[in-house]
Amino acid sequence: MVYSMTGFGASTKKTDRLTVAVEMKSVNHRFCEISIRLPRQWLVFEDKIKKAISSYVRRGKVEVFVTIAGDGLVKRRIHIDWELLSQYRAGCEEAARRFALDGGVTAADLFRLDGVVEVIEEESGNEEVEPLLLAAVDEAAKALAAMRRREGEALAADLRERFREIEASVVAIEQRVPLVMEQYRERLERRLREWVPAPIDEARLLAEVAVFAEKADIHEELKRIRSHLAQMADALEMDEPVGRKLDFLVQELNREVNTIGAKANDSFIAAQVVEMKSAIEKMKEQVQNVE
Repeated sequence: MVYSMTGFGASTKKTDRLTVAVEMKSVNHRFCEISIRLPRQWLVFEDKIKKAISSYVRRGKVEVFVTIAGDGLVKRRIHIDWELLSQYRAGCEEAARRFALDGGVTAADLFRLDGVVEVIEEESGNEEVEPLLLAAVDEAAKALAAMRRREGEALAADLRERFREIEASVVAIEQRVPLVMEQYRERLERRLREWVPAPIDEARLLAEVAVFAEKADIHEELKRIRSHLAQMADALEMDEPVGRKLDFLVQELNREVNTIGAKANDSFIAAQVVEMKSAIEKMKEQVQNVE
């Protein structure tokens, strides 16, 4: 089954106290790269999220966006620096004695002094967040994989259509080759009759035609094109990432077609080469999206 490397998936999970929302999108990439945007206090779950997504995605760049909201996620407490508070109070009392100041110092006055009271935030609720978060990640990853599969099926269908186009050109060229040889023999014989009034040496004529046939022989190239198409068709049925293999085979197809274009001394074959190269260019674009 062919998978595309582009897709999108999302999921939201809720409890009475929490809401976890996960969105992920994937694009083309040579390897499997997962980037997660997660609130700082929940970075402890990053590795588990990557592991969950990796079971659905084997190639492509995946961006994951996580939002966690709810009550009781952060606990706040105050920390009082009693030693500093004592020094402040002693200083206030000393100042009052030295300068004959009136009025007492209250606790509220002391707590407003810099550095005496600090509000500390502590994350809590990991036990409740983790199962909810991983459930949302799994559901979003399944949706992403389903979309990648649907797009992959469309890619495979398009590639198979390109295979048929190239195969049709191969058949047309194979049928044309004997006629090209015959036409060359006729042209050569006609020119020899124009240049040499004496009877034509049939053996020499056949030898010249044989030399031309050897130079213009494209049977091996056509055979390899068929082999590459068969390998690509088999790859589309594999249950594993085949994008790189398809990319290599497309390059090999292009090389064989270019060789035929260089050898062909016939306008019909040249036109078929153009058709095949057009199909190969379309295949190149599609293969770049295959996982």
